[in-house]
Amino acid sequence: MGVPVNDRRPATPRTAIVTGGGGALGSAIGHRLAQDGVTVVLADIDLDAAERAAAEPAPGSGGALLARHVDMADPASVRRLADEAAAELGGINVIVNNAAIQRRGGLRDARAADWDAALAVNLRGPALLCAAAVPYWERQAGGSVVNIASRVWLSGGPPVYVAAKAGLVGLTRSLATELGPLGVTANAVAPGFVPTEFTRAGRDAAELAELAERNRRITPLDRVTEPADVANAVAFLASAQARCITGEILHVCGGAQLAPLPG
Repeated sequence: MGVPVNDRRPATPRTAIVTGGGGALGSAIGHRLAQDGVTVVLADIDLDAAERAAAEPAPGSGGALLARHVDMADPASVRRLADEAAAELGGINVIVNNAAIQRRGGLRDARAADWDAALAVNLRGPALLCAAAVPYWERQAGGSVVNIASRVWLSGGPPVYVAAKAGLVGLTRSLATELGPLGVTANAVAPGFVPTEFTRAGRDAAELAELAERNRRITPLDRVTEPADVANAVAFLASAQARCITGEILHVCGGAQLAPLPG
């Protein structure tokens, strides 16, 4: 059976931008995409971290890894990233919105500045990056967006972080409907707890181990999600194999998105 005539995405994505690319999760995603032959820009506010991630050996990699700076809270920086990446690489096939900041604490602890910072990086930045890519997707007649959400959009939790991630789910669905006519798919991956520096921040080793154990206990698969699990899901959604999937939220959390059975 031939490829449908209205399937306008390249069979193999050629270029990708992964924000938050200097962290463990962004680095894992970038290296996994590179294995599929994608040239990946690892973009991060910490350029040194992005450069270290890009320099890590990647066995079996068929694509190059580049490091670039971006401040997702700065609209001008976001636009510059898109334009410079497109000019350097000849276009943008995939955007992975992975950059995020965490704001813990309850409603009464959250300051206006906490809300502004989290929404700027976790929600507004991804929207602006996708908007900046639209002219290139129009020219290429296709592309894909994978937003890194979180299981907490279902479960609740620290309101600043949860609201931003729930907003990212809503943005994903809006992008799917608006960008679909351009041949662009938009999906989200919603991980559970992943042991990275992001989740370690502000916790000692004992607290982190206890948090990991609590999360393991609520998963039907009895396991903790690893960066590679998330990276594999992103690679699938960014590939031509997912050409007819859009507007979906793929939970990669061992089944923790399901309400635990009473027992």
